[in-house]
Amino acid sequence: MNILIVDDSAVSRTFLTDMLHEAGYDNIIQAESMEEVFAMFSRMEKPTCTLVDLVLLDIHLPGKNGIEGCRELKQIEQFQDVPVIIISGLGQLDNLELAFAAGAIDYLTKPPNRLELKVRIGSALKLKGEIDRRKARERELLEMTARLEEVNRELRYRSTRDGLTGVANRYAGDDFLSREWLRAIREQKEFSVIMIDIDFFKLYNDSHGHLKGDECLKKVAAALQRGIHRPADLLVRYGGEEFMALLPDTDPEGALSVAMTMKEMVERTELQHGSSMASPHVSVSIGIATARPGEGMPVEMLIAAADQALYRAKQEGRNRICMAGD
Repeated sequence: MNILIVDDSAVSRTFLTDMLHEAGYDNIIQAESMEEVFAMFSRMEKPTCTLVDLVLLDIHLPGKNGIEGCRELKQIEQFQDVPVIIISGLGQLDNLELAFAAGAIDYLTKPPNRLELKVRIGSALKLKGEIDRRKARERELLEMTARLEEVNRELRYRSTRDGLTGVANRYAGDDFLSREWLRAIREQKEFSVIMIDIDFFKLYNDSHGHLKGDECLKKVAAALQRGIHRPADLLVRYGGEEFMALLPDTDPEGALSVAMTMKEMVERTELQHGSSMASPHVSVSIGIATARPGEGMPVEMLIAAADQALYRAKQEGRNRICMAGD
């Protein structure tokens, strides 16, 4: 425990220090004025309340008196919880009310009685210890709350992500689609859906093995994600080797541009696929549908149209893009 004595009398400071040493308190800091105290702590890079656990403050000091000094000390964050005991002569007790209003918690009269000094200092330090423990518990609770929030955020994120590819899962896609579809109805804006299927993926799995198949899915998903640039758009693993891109406020030309970019990104992966009848490398077939939804129009109609366009792309030889309505 560190105790700060502020008294302009060297005799008083020595007397108090000797009594504190006898009571078992060895870490004593002395200052003869509040100006010296503030100068002492201003030289420290980051003073903390652990540097001082108790202040014994003479009420009558040169320069700033004890009341002014206590008030200014309590305005410093690191000293707000540090107890201050005012030391006053018998003729200065009229100022005690002002001292308590400034932040002091107790007082001693000069010269202090040894037993009274020991008891009052013990009570003040006990109070300081309780405050420190309470603050430590509050910090622990705040840290625990922050960790729980981080865990919850991670759990929420993982619950919406496909475990293999890292893109949005079907659940997140359905939730996104229902919200954005209602928005498109309210605002009468076009909405586009792109369905993507990896060509001859079963043959790739059969010839390369399931581990390589998983790596293929990861790389294709990453390539498709690179084809989407707007934060408002969402790439979803729809199931197996099939993906879906949801593009709010996107017309057919915009959807086609996104689809072409995604197809090009997949081609750039240059994953060898010797069993494919569409390309020597892993390729994708893509179907696009766009609608400006009316009130009561089910979103399933748009999904079905995109799926039908994807079916046509497969029927026409794969490794191509088809748009609903072509």
